[in-house]
Amino acid sequence: MKSGSTLSAILAGSIIGSQALAQPEMRPGLWKHSFAVESQNGEVESAIREMQQQLRNMPPQQRRIMEQMMAAQGVQFGPSGQSVKVCVSEEEAARGDVPQKDGYCTQEIIERTGNTIRTRFQCADNPPSSGEGEITFTSPTAYTGKAIINTTAEGRAERLTMQQSGEWLSSDCGSFGTKP
Repeated sequence: MKSGSTLSAILAGSIIGSQALAQPEMRPGLWKHSFAVESQNGEVESAIREMQQQLRNMPPQQRRIMEQMMAAQGVQFGPSGQSVKVCVSEEEAARGDVPQKDGYCTQEIIERTGNTIRTRFQCADNPPSSGEGEITFTSPTAYTGKAIINTTAEGRAERLTMQQSGEWLSSDCGSFGTKP
């Protein structure tokens, strides 16, 4: 399995799945989107564990550099899942959208019911991915959700299930204030 391209699809799904979350009640600022992925065949989970092991096996200085590079992009891999930081401006929160990788993904809101939003997304990344997700706000600073991501791995169709949550961290986005 090409773990890098599959991981790219997961990160895109995480961000795009959370991009439709914004509604007037969403607080602008720095958000942490956390997610855990389950694949049909377990290969994605295995690839993530392998990447984590490779990181742990790096010499301390090389590992520190790699962790700093990932942290600078807002990406973190932990034992219970992954996370990515995203900045939501006041204008984006008021409009109901969140930054996305320009040119890679499109999203459509299928339905809004109360504090729940259902979305459909498509990403032209390599490999291409698409899917549907559902986000439920528990407050203006937190949400939970799930998504189904359809992608390919080594030429085979792959369906990923992702559980996600989001938490507002700060009104100041710091270095995450620019679009990815």
